[in-house]
Amino acid sequence: MENCVRTCVYKIFFVLLQAFCAHMIEYIKGILTELNPAEAVVEAAGVGYSLAITLPTYSALVGSEEKEVKLFVTEIIREDTHEIYGFYERKERQLFEMLMTVSGVGAATARMIMSAFQAEELRMLIATGNSKAMAKVKGLGPKTAQRIIVDLKDKVIKLDLGGDPTEIPMLEVEADNGIKTEAISALTMLGFAAAASGKAVDKILKAEPTLTVEGVIRKALTML
Repeated sequence: MENCVRTCVYKIFFVLLQAFCAHMIEYIKGILTELNPAEAVVEAAGVGYSLAITLPTYSALVGSEEKEVKLFVTEIIREDTHEIYGFYERKERQLFEMLMTVSGVGAATARMIMSAFQAEELRMLIATGNSKAMAKVKGLGPKTAQRIIVDLKDKVIKLDLGGDPTEIPMLEVEADNGIKTEAISALTMLGFAAAASGKAVDKILKAEPTLTVEGVIRKALTML
C-alpha cells in the first residue's frame, strides 16, 4: 500500500513538473556545433544542449553550422527521462504541442508527424479531415489520425503559421553514400531498425537518386 501511494505521489509530481517546466526555457540561442536530421547541438554559455528536431527545422538549419542560431524549446520531463525539443519557428512548436494534447500522441509521435509533413501541409490535412494521408505516418494508425482531426480541427484553423512552408531551404545534393548514411542514421534515431531503414532508403534512392536527405527521410516515414 505504501509503495502504491509513493508511486502515485511521484506520478503527480512529474505531471506538475512537466506543466511548470514546459516553457521554463523559452528558447536557446548559441552556436550550432552539430547537426543531423534528428538532432541539433547548440552551445550556449559553455553548455552544449542536445535538441531533438523535426525535418523542417533541420532544413532551416542546414548551412548554419558554427553560426549563431535560435531554437524555440519544449521540454519533456518524465519520471525516467528529460528531453528537449527544438524548433526553428515558434509556431512550429505550437503545432507540436497541440499534437501532444491528443490522447495517444506523445512527443516522439508528434515529431514523427511533423517530420512527415510541412507545418502548413499538416494544418491543411487536419482542417480538411484528411485522416487517410495522416494515417500513413508510422505508428499513427487511422484511429489516432481521426482523433487528431476531431480534437484539433477547430484549433488549427485559427492557427496562423504565416509564410510559405515550401520556401524553407533544402539541402540539394546528388544522391551518394553520405545521404544514404545520414538518412539511415536519422531514421535509426527516430526508433526504426537499421536494416529496415537501409532497405527503405536504398529503394527510395534507386527510384529518385537526386532526392535530398530530407526528401529521403520523409518518404521513408511513409514506408516503414
